[in-house]
Amino acid sequence: MVAWRRFRANRRAMLGLYVLIALALASLFAPQLTRHDRDLPDIRHAEQPPSREHWLGTDELGRDVYTRLLYGGRVSLTVGLVAVSIYMVIGVTLGAVAGYYGGVVDSVIMRITDVVMIIPFFPLALTMAAALRPSVYNTMIVIGLLGWTGICRLVRGEFLTLRGREYVEAARAIGVPDGRIIFRHILPNALAPVVVAATLGMGSAILSEAGLSFLGFGVQQPTPSWGNMLSAALSLKVLLLQPWIWLPPGLLIFVAILALNLVGEGLREALDPRLHR
Repeated sequence: MVAWRRFRANRRAMLGLYVLIALALASLFAPQLTRHDRDLPDIRHAEQPPSREHWLGTDELGRDVYTRLLYGGRVSLTVGLVAVSIYMVIGVTLGAVAGYYGGVVDSVIMRITDVVMIIPFFPLALTMAAALRPSVYNTMIVIGLLGWTGICRLVRGEFLTLRGREYVEAARAIGVPDGRIIFRHILPNALAPVVVAATLGMGSAILSEAGLSFLGFGVQQPTPSWGNMLSAALSLKVLLLQPWIWLPPGLLIFVAILALNLVGEGLREALDPRLHR
């Protein structure tokens, strides 16, 4: 496959892909890679620095940071994936309908999109999270319901370009239903930029989850996520004297988002034929 060969030739993109695979496997096999209970407090060993027993030290309740880091990766990566899936469905559907039909339908959908886009993300996300009560599932829903606008505009632009092509006109002429034309004829030809946007969007979703959880409106304790593990840094004592508690989740958030951006950039270069003419 030409696109795969182009992607594989991009060393930075392959590095990002390997890092993502490593993070996903470490999170998936967390029970096999850890020796300590995820949530069981042990006050006698609270706030201990890294040692042979606790590779990344312990937190304020004596829980093993390394164990919670791997289990937290499950939550953060899952939130990113599910949230992106939600807003991909919303954005692709609305963008396809707006771009295909145009006219009044396009105007209404784009005005709704503009209204959602002009409202700052975090104030609206915090309000929705508070109304729905913070949890893993509500965090996914909030991010998914607020992140679809960019995908919608992207898909709309692709459909405006493609709806006048000869194969679309031919399908209309022989009486193919609009739904089949949209999802079977036009959408497959508009997927390349959508795949790239989804990959980059997953990094944004992970960062949004981290921000909401850090502020107490995302994933709640004792369920670990990289975001709510970072909330320990709200204490000046922890921030200055106990970096092993907050530095590992911060670094993993940075590494995961960097890897996703590298993969997204690699996909853009591999799937865009204009870059290879």
